[in-house]
Amino acid sequence: MRDNIKTYILFAAVFLLIVITGFIQSWNSALFILNMGLISAVMSLGVNLQWGIAGLLNVGIMGFVGLGGLATVLISMQPVPEAWNAGGPRILLGLLFGVLTIGLSVLIYKRIQKARLRFISISIFLVIGFFVYKSILTPGVVAVEAVNPAATGYLGGLGLPVLLAWPVGGLLAAGAAWIIGKTALGLRSDYLAIATLGISEIIIAILRNEDWMTRGVKNVAGIPRPVPYEIDLQASEDFVNRAAGFGLDPTTASTLFVKIAYAGLFGLVLILLVWLSQRALNSPWGRMMRAIRDNETAAEAMGKDIKSRHLQIFILGSAVCGIAGAMMTTLDAQLTPGAYQPLRFTFLIWVMVIVGGSGSNLGSILGGFLVWFLWVQVEPIGYWLVDIITAPMDPDSPIRLHLLDSVAQMRLLTMGLFLLLMLRFYPRGLIPEK
Repeated sequence: MRDNIKTYILFAAVFLLIVITGFIQSWNSALFILNMGLISAVMSLGVNLQWGIAGLLNVGIMGFVGLGGLATVLISMQPVPEAWNAGGPRILLGLLFGVLTIGLSVLIYKRIQKARLRFISISIFLVIGFFVYKSILTPGVVAVEAVNPAATGYLGGLGLPVLLAWPVGGLLAAGAAWIIGKTALGLRSDYLAIATLGISEIIIAILRNEDWMTRGVKNVAGIPRPVPYEIDLQASEDFVNRAAGFGLDPTTASTLFVKIAYAGLFGLVLILLVWLSQRALNSPWGRMMRAIRDNETAAEAMGKDIKSRHLQIFILGSAVCGIAGAMMTTLDAQLTPGAYQPLRFTFLIWVMVIVGGSGSNLGSILGGFLVWFLWVQVEPIGYWLVDIITAPMDPDSPIRLHLLDSVAQMRLLTMGLFLLLMLRFYPRGLIPEK
């Protein structure tokens, strides 16, 4: 009972901070923190599944998040007919040939028993296959990227409702996790971390450079929304009259309405994932995963297939991160591959899980909200503190100007100090695993 009361108090305190932000700063800022907090909570829930429950050290989180973002483009954006006519079939043929090449390489590996002959055969086959693949794909890519590159220069998507992209983002991330897991999950925790980071960098590099698919660093803007557009709400007489009844102008009211609508959708997803995660955690499967985490040798001696179980939860956690990535891209209404910084944001997600409580689903959610709040508010609070400290100084004082310029760099320092304090006084997190 005491633990439940503590949990309620902690969540109430975090949401009180968000409400205070609304009164002191603006409700737009408060709702922005809430929405990104919901997305961060989903990401930390996925990482907690992998590390907190199974002990898998995945530092390639942003790669799976990026695949979720890619899903929003592939599903919701309208196709570009000119690009498809210019090189679409050739690109599809090249990709199909690449998949067949890899599949046949696996078949050769299984059929040839002699190691030396197998190595030579696969090497020759892959080299030839690579050059044939490039000869098919490259002309199609060049033709597509030449079609109005300032506005399009890519194939576009399927033009379907953007909400379909959220589960598709999870499926894309799950597929990538299966491929990674089949090759990397046999590694020890530190080597697994290096492998996942490297693969994440590869995924992000593909998103940044394959313009025919994502427009690369030129970004894909105008991704459709699952909620109304502000301008449409402002044109509605009924909405304007209702906003006036609350004492709000149409612009402010429409902005708040859209953000509240996003919060409702994100909240439904989070509730569903928490319900599923809690059921899984308290099931025999969840108890088995924790037993494997605590003592792999003993679990293996009892007949448990360690690698297959690790693969299961690695796929599940990655799928959750993919869903979060699709949600984040939908909120931004654009795909910006250049913004995916694996190390920086992976660090932030890991801080969320550690602060909240590794192995605790509710703890990871709390950490997602709390750490994101601190991440956003450190800079304005820093400016306020520096302004107070340097008030006696001349406004143009070099020391004062230097301190103000350094405030933006306080985020990582603050996160580091906050993490150290948490590890010192609450090593198991705010809501520890039971």
